[in-house]
Amino acid sequence: MTFASKITRTPRPWDAQRGADAVAALSLCDPALAALLRGTAGCSPYLAGLITREGDWLEEALDDPDAALDRLMQTVTEDTSGDLRVRLRRTKRRVALITALADLGGAWPLEKVTGTLTRFADIACQVALRAGLAVQIRRDKLPGMTEDDLQDAAGMVVLAMGKMGAGELNYSSDIDLICLFDETRFDPDDFHDARAAFVRATRMMSATLSEMTADGYVFRTDLRLRPDPAVTPVCMSMEAAERYYESLGRTWERAAYIKARVAAGDAPAGARFLKALTPFVWRRHLDFAAIQDAHDMRLAIRTHKGLGGPITLPAHNMKLGRGGIREIEFFTQTRQLIAGGRDPDLRCRGTVPGLEVLARKGWITSDLAAALSDHYVAHRTVEHRLQMMNDAQTHTLPATDEGFGCLAAMMDTDADSLKTDLSERLAAVHEMTEGFFAPTHPAPAAQDAPDDLDEQTLARWLSYPALRSERSRLIFERLRPDLLKRLAGTARPADALRDFDGFLAGLPAGVQLFSLLEANPQLADLLIDITGTSPALAQYLSRNAAVFDAVIGGDFFTDWPGAEALAGSLSRSLDTETDYEARLDAMRRWTNEWHFRVGVHLLRGLISPDEAGRQYADIARSVLCVLWPLVCDQFARRHGAPPGRGAVVLGMGSLGAGRLTPGSDLDLIVIYDPQDAESSNGERPLATRPYYARLTQALITALTAPMSQGRLYEVDMRLRPSGNQGPVATSWPAFQSYQREQAWIWEHLALTRAGVVAGPDDLTRDVEAFREGLLGHPRPLAEVAREVAQMRDRIRAAKAATSLWDTKTGPGRLQEIELIAQSGALIAGHADSRDGMRDAVTCGLIDDKGGDILRTAGALFSAMNIATRLLSETVPDPELLGMAAHRFVLRATDQTSLEALQDVLEESYDACAGVIDRALADYAGEETREKG
Repeated sequence: MTFASKITRTPRPWDAQRGADAVAALSLCDPALAALLRGTAGCSPYLAGLITREGDWLEEALDDPDAALDRLMQTVTEDTSGDLRVRLRRTKRRVALITALADLGGAWPLEKVTGTLTRFADIACQVALRAGLAVQIRRDKLPGMTEDDLQDAAGMVVLAMGKMGAGELNYSSDIDLICLFDETRFDPDDFHDARAAFVRATRMMSATLSEMTADGYVFRTDLRLRPDPAVTPVCMSMEAAERYYESLGRTWERAAYIKARVAAGDAPAGARFLKALTPFVWRRHLDFAAIQDAHDMRLAIRTHKGLGGPITLPAHNMKLGRGGIREIEFFTQTRQLIAGGRDPDLRCRGTVPGLEVLARKGWITSDLAAALSDHYVAHRTVEHRLQMMNDAQTHTLPATDEGFGCLAAMMDTDADSLKTDLSERLAAVHEMTEGFFAPTHPAPAAQDAPDDLDEQTLARWLSYPALRSERSRLIFERLRPDLLKRLAGTARPADALRDFDGFLAGLPAGVQLFSLLEANPQLADLLIDITGTSPALAQYLSRNAAVFDAVIGGDFFTDWPGAEALAGSLSRSLDTETDYEARLDAMRRWTNEWHFRVGVHLLRGLISPDEAGRQYADIARSVLCVLWPLVCDQFARRHGAPPGRGAVVLGMGSLGAGRLTPGSDLDLIVIYDPQDAESSNGERPLATRPYYARLTQALITALTAPMSQGRLYEVDMRLRPSGNQGPVATSWPAFQSYQREQAWIWEHLALTRAGVVAGPDDLTRDVEAFREGLLGHPRPLAEVAREVAQMRDRIRAAKAATSLWDTKTGPGRLQEIELIAQSGALIAGHADSRDGMRDAVTCGLIDDKGGDILRTAGALFSAMNIATRLLSETVPDPELLGMAAHRFVLRATDQTSLEALQDVLEESYDACAGVIDRALADYAGEETREKG
C-alpha cells in the first residue's frame, strides 16, 4: 500500500493561503497527498516551514515513509562526517515532518507515532553520548579507557524515564534522562577523575541535543529526575544511586521507574542496575498505601500549577488538569505499584498496555480499561495537535475561539463538536479515576461507639504499635466507624471486640493493612470473622498481615489447582529472586499465603476438613518438590553435584498418606543411591556418606530455619531406618537390606503410608517399586496383630489424651484407627493403607460392623483434628473459644450443638476402643518381637 492509500483523515486549512503556498512549493501528483499537506500547512506555521524547507526530501520520502525513516536513522547512526549537531537537527526536522503527516492523515496509529519519535530519541542520545565520551577519551580524561570502550560507552548508561522510557514520546516532548556510570570499571583511586569525565560527557550530550541553533534543536533534555538533583552531579555512580533509592527513595520515584529503560550506553550494566532496583520499585506485598501517596502527588501538582479548579475548556491543561492525561497515567501506574511486586506481568511500561494487563489480571474491569485507553489515545491526539502548531511544549487548550477553530480544523471537525467531545472525555476521566484516589469515606466527626462495645477497650487502641504513626492513625480513623459497625453487628459484639482487640494489639504496623482495608472494605468482614473464630490464625495474621494480599490477588476463591500446578506457581514465584536466602524466604511467603487460603476456605465452609487435609498435603508436597532441587543445587556449588543417582525424599505418616493438618510436622526419609561413586567432584569434595548426610541437614535447615517469613515446616526423621540411632540419610542398598532383613513390623506398617515426594525420576521409580514389592506379600495376621498390640500398649503408656477434643491420641482415637488400617493393608499384602480398613475386614482382623464403626469415627476424628488445629496450635479448651469458633467446629463435624458433639465423641471413643480391643485381645501382652 502507498502512503496516500493509508490516509483516513485530512486537516482543513485554517489559513488557506499558507496551505496553498506550501503545496505550490512541491510537485505532487496525488490529490490526497496535496490535500493532506495543504491542510497541515494551513493549520501549523511550524509544519508549513518544514514542508518548504525539506520539500525535495519530502517528495521522495512520501513514496515510502517507513523506508525513508529507516534510512534517516541509519545515516545519523553511521555517518560521522560534518557537524553532528547539524546532522541531528536535520534528521529531527525530517522525522518530525513525516511523523506529523502520518499522524494527521491517520496513516499511523498513536503507538507508531510515539514509537517513531522515541526511536529517534534513543538514537540521538546514543550518538550524542558517544561523541561526548570520545572527547574525554581523546583527552585522556577517562582513566584506562580507549576508543574501543566507546562501544559500551565505557560503562556509562543513559536511562530513559517518563514517556521516553515507555516509548510514548510527545510530538514536542522533553526527554527525561538519568545518567549513571558503572564505578566497578575503575580503580578506586581513579573514581573521582572518571566521575568528572562522565559529568563533562553528560553535559556535552545534553548540549548537543538541547541547545537552540540556527538549525533548531533536537530534544529539550531534563536531567532532574536523578536522585537529589540539587546536590548530585548530572552523572553519578550506580552504587551511589542504589544507596539513595534504598534509603531515601520516595513513591513518586518508584512510579517513575516503572517506565525506566536503558536508552543508550552500556546496556548490560543498565539492566543490572534496574534489576537491583526491583525491590525498591516493586514491593513484595500489595501496596495500597501507594494510593494515598499518588493522591497527595496529584493534589500537590494541581496546587503548584494552579490547576485545582473545575473543568473549563479555555486554557485547560490536557496533561495536568482534571480529567487529563496524567490522571490516566497515575491511575495505571498506581495500580501497577500496588500489585506489580506480586505479579511481574503488571510491570509493563506503556499506559495502554498497562491498562490491558490490569484488566486481564482482574484488577480493573475490561470496560474501564477500554474506556480509559480510548480517552488516553484521544487526549494524546489533541496534545499532539497543540504541539504541532508551533513546535511548542504545551498541553494547554486554546484560550480563544480562534484558537479552538484552528485546533478543530486540524482535527477535521468543527469547534462546537470538538468542545463537546473534550468536555465529555475530561469529565469521564475525572469520574473514573478520582474515586480511586480520593478516600472512599472521609474522616467522620467524633461519635460514640455502639452500646455493645466497651469504651475502655476502644480507648487503648491509640496506644498500640500499629497506630503509632500519624498516617496510620488518620487512615484508621476513617476505617473506625465501619469496623465498629461490623463488630456491633456480630452475634456476640463483646466477644468480637475482644478478639479484634487482641489482633490489633499484636499488629506491629498498620499503614499497609489499613490502606488495604480502606481500598477493599469487604476484607473487614473476613478479618472480623478470622479474629472471632480462630485465635491461632488471628495471631498469625497480626504478624503476617500481608497474607491478605492473596485474597485480593484474583484467584483466592477459585478451584483448587492441585499439587502439580502449585509446584509450577511456586517455581515461578522464585524466579524473580536472585539468591538462595531470598528464595527460601519467598518460599515461606508463598506457603503462608496458600496455608492462609486453605484456612480461610475451611473457616468459611467453602471446603470440608477432608478437602483441607488434602490441600495442606498438596502444599507440602509442592514445597518439597521445588525445595529439594534448590537445596541440591546450592549444596553442589561448593561440594559438587550429588554423586551417583542422587537422592529422593520419602514422605511418611500424614504427608505420605496425603492428609495434613494446619501446623503438621513433616515425617521424612532421605534415600540416596551412590552407585560406584566414592565422593563428589566439587570445589570442596566430600565422601559420599557425609555428602548426603550434610545435604539432608541442609534440607532440614531450609525447612525449619526461622526467617523473616517464619519457618516452612518442622521435620521429624525418626521413621528412618534405626530411628535416631541411624544416619540421617540412608543409602539405597542399605535401605533395601534393612527393610528386607532387619526392619520391625511397625516400620513396614509405616511404609503403607509412604510415597516419594521429591527426587530423580529413575530413583523414584525404583524406590516405589521396591516398597510395593516389599509390602506386596500377605503377612500372617497373628504376626502383625502381636506387634500392633504391643505398639498400642507402648503408645498408651507414653502419651495419654489431653482432653475430650483430642481426637488423635488415646484409646479408640485416630492414631489407633490408622494403625488398624495399616495392619489390614500389611496383612493383605497391599502397599497403600488408604483401603486398609476394608483389608482389615477382609482378612478377619475386624468384622464388618467394626469396620463401619472405625471408618465413621475416623472421618469424624480427622475432621475434628483438622478443625481444632486451625483454631489453636494445641488442642483448644472449648471454654476459652468464642461462639464463632464453636459454630465452626460444629459445622466441620456436622453436629448440632456442643453437647451433641461431646456425646458423639465419647460414644465413638468407647465404640472404637471396643472394636480394637476385641481385634487385638488374643495378642495383647505377648512379648514376642517378630521381624518383618
